[in-house]
Amino acid sequence: MTIYDQGLDKNAANYAALTPLNFIERAASVYPDQLSIIHGELRYTWSQTYQRCCLLASALSSLGIGKGDTVAVMGANTPETFEAHFGVPMIGAVLNALNVRLDAKAIAFILEHAEAKVLLSDREYSDTISEALALMEKKPLVIDIDDPSFAGGDLLGDYDYEALLTRGDASYRCFQVEDEWDAISLNYTSGTTGDPKGVVFHHRGAYLNAISNAMCWNMTAQPVYLWTLPMFHCNGWCFPWTLAAVAGTSVCLRHVRADAIFELIKAHGVSHFCGAPVVLNTMLNAPSQLHNGVPKGINAMTAGAAPPAAVIAGMENLGFNVTHVYGLTETYGPCVVSAPQAHWEELDTDAKAELMARQGVRAPLQDELMVADPETLEPVPKDGTSMGEIFMRGNLVMKGYLKNPKTTEASFAGGWFHSGDLAVWHEDGYVQIKDRSKDIIISGGENISSLEVESALFRHPKILEAAVVASSDEKWGEVPCAFVTLKTGETLTAQELIAYCREELAAFKIPKKVEFGPIEKTSTGKVQKYLLRERAEKIELLPRY
Repeated sequence: MTIYDQGLDKNAANYAALTPLNFIERAASVYPDQLSIIHGELRYTWSQTYQRCCLLASALSSLGIGKGDTVAVMGANTPETFEAHFGVPMIGAVLNALNVRLDAKAIAFILEHAEAKVLLSDREYSDTISEALALMEKKPLVIDIDDPSFAGGDLLGDYDYEALLTRGDASYRCFQVEDEWDAISLNYTSGTTGDPKGVVFHHRGAYLNAISNAMCWNMTAQPVYLWTLPMFHCNGWCFPWTLAAVAGTSVCLRHVRADAIFELIKAHGVSHFCGAPVVLNTMLNAPSQLHNGVPKGINAMTAGAAPPAAVIAGMENLGFNVTHVYGLTETYGPCVVSAPQAHWEELDTDAKAELMARQGVRAPLQDELMVADPETLEPVPKDGTSMGEIFMRGNLVMKGYLKNPKTTEASFAGGWFHSGDLAVWHEDGYVQIKDRSKDIIISGGENISSLEVESALFRHPKILEAAVVASSDEKWGEVPCAFVTLKTGETLTAQELIAYCREELAAFKIPKKVEFGPIEKTSTGKVQKYLLRERAEKIELLPRY
């Protein structure tokens, strides 16, 4: 024991568990009249949003929901989804933001696997939710989000969201997180088996990544943020918590369309937005009249499949400042940033864009990052050519996979998180992805398990063999390309195959390219996917796409 261990214990005066819940209380107390939410004609201040979150928390508590219970949300980018990021964990419950693009079978699996006790459901997704509930033996309590900005859908719930808030206690306050290691949210990502894996975030990681977001993006006080990124993607990459930390204004966007994006940017003085490269490409290729009147210097953060340098260059030419980040659901979203260097400004736009398209270096609060041999964990040379796997460790890594100890243990083997992404390490320390060891296709920011698609194809009675790989695409970043071998004597058209896939898969998982014929294999029968990827680049998109 040293002199620094004597009489210097942690106590209530000098220690508190890290939690992003404290951000909203501060925003409400310091900036009570600052706009927190803009949604159509609706306006909330930070004091109002804080109160609504407290009402949600106390109302859920009155229904018997508490620590360790899962509350799922099938919601759009609306105030209700934003509020759930605070109201749910205020009572120690865990928020499970569902991917609204998934089909009913996947949603049912997630709800059952997460043991969801409550489901907040926007009526836009009532068809999917109704079908999912019919597949479940033990159904959660359903609370309808009846957003007047959407016309259509059905109300399925036991309660209405606004009516539920009336059950709450306006004086309710709870920010005493016992342990910053406690779970705050649960996000599902595509697994190599096809079934999603539940990634568990803790309060400490959510707090630190929220701050890291603000630091690496130079987000000053009170930015105006446009929600082009779905709040269900890694909890909107932790930006609900970031915006509370910087007392920013959230501009809600239900459907990502170029006209709506530019309209909201101009109307509300948007300073920041995030999205997959497909969002940038949509904006870049929008009618030129939409570009008129857009102020210079708006900050765009992009992640997912690596954005083509041409897209970055195009956005920069339009006057946007693009920041490329990289991460996984398992790392709370962005944990690597393509941090710009001063000398990059001396380069022409295209050369600068090539550098910006690399994944980058560790984010401010990411502890360690390396590219190494996946077996020995020996770092590869920083020569820009030696290939290795990306590894991370530190506070911006998940707790683990829910109810999946073996996969959790494997992903943390050797004391590092194994990303499954293969990359080179440049002399300046910047990481650049070259391939993926995991069979994941990132299309429009969505993760697609190639094995899940293959499994669906194999179930077709006329198909003998199938292999699915990623093919680069200007609009979506990547799209699934299916290689199919038919059984002897059978015939099948691409249109018939796609019609079948519509019955088996969510729309974004359906192959956008198809080729019939033999599939290259090794002498041991292993599919040579690297050769298929080369072939896929030469195949034309199906006419519909």
